[in-house]
Amino acid sequence: MNTLLIEIGCEEIPAGYITPALNAFKDNILLTLDKNRIEHGEAQVFGTPRRLALMIEAVGDMQMTNISTITGPPEKVGFDENGKPTLAAEKFASKAEVDLKDIRVEDTPKGRYLTAVIEEKCESAVLILESLLPKEILSIPFPKSMRWGDLSISFARPIISLVGLLGEKILEFKVGNIKSSSYIFGHPFMSPGKYKVTSAEKYVEVAEAAGVIPGIEKRKAELVKAIKSCAKDHHAKILEDEELVNTVTNLVESPFPVVGTFDEQFLEVPDEVLITAMREHQKYFALIDEKGKLLPKFIAVNNTRAKDMKLVAKGHEKVLRARLSDAKFFYRTDLQSSLDEFAEKLKSVTFHEKLGTVYEKTLRIGKLAGYLAGISSYEGKEILAQDVARAASLCKADLVSHVVIEFTKLQGIIGRAYALKAGEKKDIAHAIEQHYRPVYSGGKLPENPCASLLAIADKLDTLCGCFSVDLIPTGGADPYALRRQGIGIIQIMIEENLVFSLLSMIEKGLEPFVADSLQKQETALKVKEFLQNRMINILTDMGFSKEAVNSALWASFDNIPDVVSRVKALDSLRKEPDFEPLSITFKRVENIIKKSDVSIEISVDETLFQDLSEGTLHKAVNEVRQKVEILIKEGNYDYALSAIATLRPAVDAFFVGVMVMAEDERIRKNRIALLSSVSGLFKGIADFSMI
Repeated sequence: MNTLLIEIGCEEIPAGYITPALNAFKDNILLTLDKNRIEHGEAQVFGTPRRLALMIEAVGDMQMTNISTITGPPEKVGFDENGKPTLAAEKFASKAEVDLKDIRVEDTPKGRYLTAVIEEKCESAVLILESLLPKEILSIPFPKSMRWGDLSISFARPIISLVGLLGEKILEFKVGNIKSSSYIFGHPFMSPGKYKVTSAEKYVEVAEAAGVIPGIEKRKAELVKAIKSCAKDHHAKILEDEELVNTVTNLVESPFPVVGTFDEQFLEVPDEVLITAMREHQKYFALIDEKGKLLPKFIAVNNTRAKDMKLVAKGHEKVLRARLSDAKFFYRTDLQSSLDEFAEKLKSVTFHEKLGTVYEKTLRIGKLAGYLAGISSYEGKEILAQDVARAASLCKADLVSHVVIEFTKLQGIIGRAYALKAGEKKDIAHAIEQHYRPVYSGGKLPENPCASLLAIADKLDTLCGCFSVDLIPTGGADPYALRRQGIGIIQIMIEENLVFSLLSMIEKGLEPFVADSLQKQETALKVKEFLQNRMINILTDMGFSKEAVNSALWASFDNIPDVVSRVKALDSLRKEPDFEPLSITFKRVENIIKKSDVSIEISVDETLFQDLSEGTLHKAVNEVRQKVEILIKEGNYDYALSAIATLRPAVDAFFVGVMVMAEDERIRKNRIALLSSVSGLFKGIADFSMI
C-alpha cells in the first residue's frame, strides 16, 4: 500500500472557493476508490490560492477481489429430461460470461436453480486512477468557473500544473493541455520555479522548502501567531474576527504581516464603518487597545517577505486612506439628513412588487409591534408601545443612507449609530440594529423588549406577506429566507418567554394582506404549520427526542414557551424506567377513543358500571383531575404528568376487567366516556398516540 497524492496547481483561486472545493474533491475521490474496490486509509486536504491538493494514506495497489453468485432459470428449464443443458442454460452462461460446464445447480428457498459464480477482474489502482482522475478533477464544484485559451474545459481558474503520485509511481493523465508530473510550483515570489516531489509522503516537506505552507490549519496557526506578535509589538490587540482569519489564511501561501497606521481624523467615523472598510475591501485586521477602543492602526497580511516592510506598510496605508476618505465623505453627507428624512425616501424603495414599498412595511410592523406590546407581559406597556412604534418608523431608514449603500453589511448598525447621535432613546436605537437578529440559526438574539417585539413583527410581516401572495418555500428553494425568519420568531419567543397566542399573532399579521375571513383563516393555518415545522427542528436540535416533540406539538401549538415546558416534562418522563408500559397504556386509551363511534361528549354514568374496575378508575380520575388542573395552570408539567402516570394501574385493571366495545350501546359509550376522562387529563399536554 502507498500514499496517494493529487495536486492541482492553478492561477489564484478566490479564498472562499478553496475549502468547499477541497472537501467536495476529497469526498468524491474516496467514493470513487470505494466504488472501484480500492482499499484506502485516512484522507487529508491541502490548499492555498495556487493549489488544491489531496493526500490519502494506505491506498491499495490492486482492486480487492469481488466474488458473487448470480441465479438463473430453474433446473427443469435449464436442463432437459436427459440432463442436457437447454438454450436457456446456454444464454444464462453467456450472460454470466462463464463456460457452460461451470454452471451449477443449487437448492434455494424457491427450489433448484442454475447458478454461476462470477469473479470480477482486478485491475491495478494506477490504471483506474489514471483513467478517472481527469473527470474527478473537472467535477470539483465552484460557485463560478471559467474557460481559458481555446480549451473546452472549465475550472475556477486556469490549471497550470498537475501532480499525481501513488507512492513514488507517477500517475500519467491529462486535463486540458496539462500533463501530470511529479513537479510542483514553489512560492511565486520567494521560490519561483519547479520542485520535484520524489514520493507522495514528501509533498509537505518539498512544498514548505519551496516557501509554501500547504496545510490550511498550519498556515492559519502561523498567521494568528504572526499577527498577534505584530499587534503586541505595537502595544495593541487584534479585534477578534475568526471569519477574516479564515479568509486571509486562504489568500496567502505563507503569511507575512505588517502594521500600518491611518490618520486619527478618520476616528470621527463610527468604528463599524472603519472596521468594515478595512475588513471587507482590504482584508485588514483592525487593532484595539486594552479597553477595546479602536486604534488608528491596522495589520495587513502579505504573501511575501519584502526587503523593506516599511515601504510595504506605506503602500497599504495609501490604499486604505482612499477607502477611509470615501467612508468619511459618506458619513458626513449622511449627517446632513435626519433618519426621519431617510425614512421618507423609503416610499420610493420597493420591498416586493406584490407587497408594496419598504415604507409601507415599516407602517405595518409598527402597528403589529404595538399590538404585540399590548398583549405581552412586559412592564410599562404604554411606553413600550410608543418605543416600538418609533423604532419601527426608523428601523429601515438607513437602507437609503450613503454609508449603507456603500457598505451593505452595516444595515441596522448605522441606523443605530445615527439614532444615538440624534438623541433617540438607547432602547430605540438598539432596536433599529437588533431587529434583524438572529441573522442565522443560533445567532445573537435581540437584547431588549423593544428590539425583540420589533424583530418578531418584522419577520412575521414578511412571513404573512409572502404566504398571502403564495411566495411559499418549496423543497430547497427559499429565496426570501422565510425559514430563517420563522426560526428567528420562535427563538425570540422562547428566549423572552412570550406566551401570547401564536394564531392570534399570525391573524393580526395577515390583516393588511387578506380581507376575506375564510382566506385569512386558511392562510393563518398555513403559516402556523410552517412555524410548527420550524419548532420541530429547533427542539430536536436542542436535544429533545422527536417522539416527545411531536407528541407535545400535536397536542397543542399556540403558546411557544409552553410547548418547550411540555416537551421538557415529557422527555423527562420518557427517561423513567417504567415509561414504556405507561405509554403503551395511554396510547391504547387514545387509539380506542379515536376509533370509536362516539362523536359527542357524554358524562360518565356510574349506574352503568358492571365491574369494580370501572368505579375504581372513575374515582381515581376524579381525584387526580383536581391536582392536575392546578399543576397545569402553574405550568408544572413534570408533576402533572407524574400525577397522571399514577392512573396506569387503574387503567390496566379496567382493560382486564371489561370489554370496552360492549354490545350494549349505552355501556359501550359509557366506557368510552370513562376513557375520555382519562385522555382529557393529558389533553393539551401530550398526544400519546404519537409515541
